[in-house]
Amino acid sequence: MDRSGKRKSKTKPAHGWSTKHLDALVEEATIDAHDDSEQASGFYAMMENDLHLPFETEILGIAVTVESIDFSGDDALVAVCRKGTHRQRISLLDLPLPKPPPEGAEWIAAYCHWRRSAM
Repeated sequence: MDRSGKRKSKTKPAHGWSTKHLDALVEEATIDAHDDSEQASGFYAMMENDLHLPFETEILGIAVTVESIDFSGDDALVAVCRKGTHRQRISLLDLPLPKPPPEGAEWIAAYCHWRRSAM
């Protein structure tokens, strides 16, 4: 809350995308979806179209390459990350985006915004 007693709204999530912008992306990705599985599929389709892969990021201080986006067993989306010959699937909720983020990364931010608001 601010000094006037009003609740502060968070309008600039990570990397500068506003909540309003992320809400619009959520609406676009989920407009024809009937359940969580179809909604996750909507985000997957948007990332397939707009997210520029591969891109580099850092996880626990280690530079990795995000090669692709995939589904986990529970209809959640994961990033398939590679370091040398090793591959690891990381929940998009836990994936740190590089600065500057790759083109299309607002879809990752919108997906995370959607998942966190549903929790």
